[in-house]
Amino acid sequence: MWLRYGDLEKKLKGAEQDTTNNRMELMAAIKALESVKSDNIAIDLYTDSKYVMNGITQWIIGWKQKNWKTAAKKPVKNSDLWKKLDKLNQKYQVNWHWVKGHSGDVGNDMADLLANQAMDNA
Repeated sequence: MWLRYGDLEKKLKGAEQDTTNNRMELMAAIKALESVKSDNIAIDLYTDSKYVMNGITQWIIGWKQKNWKTAAKKPVKNSDLWKKLDKLNQKYQVNWHWVKGHSGDVGNDMADLLANQAMDNA
């Protein structure tokens, strides 16, 4: 992931064995928010994952009301990570943005490059 604050930037990457792309997308968002050192700031978080975007801005409300069950009454997948992300999302003023992957967005391209490097080294 690629983080920017004014003129400062930070590059983070990581990988896990035996995981899914959805878990890694969630981990990227969590790690980005965990890296924030100041309280009471607005954060613009960009993701190319509709799973993360829809989950944090829409679906999570119903999941929490249904005790982390889906509309089909099944446990929410990755609820451990969704709970962490929800806590961080409530801690900060996060403005969520979806960007189309592989569309020339500089930040998305950098994050994709770092993710691929991490997978190659896993």
